Amino acid sequence: MAKWTAFPYDNDAFQYDAASLKKNWARLHAGDAEPFPKDADVVQAWIHFHAGEFQAAYEAGLAAGGAGITVANKAQAIYANYLEKKEKVKLEMFLEVAERAEGQQAEEPKNANAYYWQAYAIGRYGQGISVAKALAQGLGGKVKGSLEKTIALAPKHADAHIALGAFHAEVIDKVGKLLGKTQGADTATGLKMFEQARKLNPSSAIAMIEQANGLVMLEGDKRMKQAEALYTDAAACEPMDAMECLDVELAREELEE
Repeated sequence: MAKWTAFPYDNDAFQYDAASLKKNWARLHAGDAEPFPKDADVVQAWIHFHAGEFQAAYEAGLAAGGAGITVANKAQAIYANYLEKKEKVKLEMFLEVAERAEGQQAEEPKNANAYYWQAYAIGRYGQGISVAKALAQGLGGKVKGSLEKTIALAPKHADAHIALGAFHAEVIDKVGKLLGKTQGADTATGLKMFEQARKLNPSSAIAMIEQANGLVMLEGDKRMKQAEALYTDAAACEPMDAMECLDVELAREELEE
């Protein structure tokens, strides 16, 4: 396997050991509602993930199997989304995650993150090939269904609420409210999902960013001031791991443009 691009920021503050990881687990996983692992090898994979050692996390997660598959999926999906430069490789990675997550669902039908990472990967893949093309291929229904299943299994899964809000916003933005209805997308549900995500994980920079984008997609320029305020808040967040650092940097870049 080709060497993945290294995490480009200082990660000294994101170095956890098993004890400090457990202590900070609830805050670090407020987004994905993942339970603390019982397997020491899976704990080690998460230590790599939070430090931004995404390839090491992916490899350790796959080697551990079981709950380690979730670490591998998250590491590959986050790496592909933020750091992979080649579009072809990025899309291939998303498809790999989606396929592996679907296999995980068969093994563990009550594992909320098996559905979430499938939805995330297909959603990002769909954005890569164009939302309109993805909807024509029936991918929108898969994303929506998997996210709804995630929330049914884990009602406090903040990231699934964010992603479902983004689904409604993206579909309406690309095909309009009328055609959006045929895809099961509507403005009120999208807005509600963003609000719920913020309640579940109020310190999440990505929740602020996605809500900002979603507000403008769903309600236009009248929400621009609120969106800018959300970006400002996201840029001021104090990240606790590498993924949060990438989100904060994303907000800062947007504000500078």
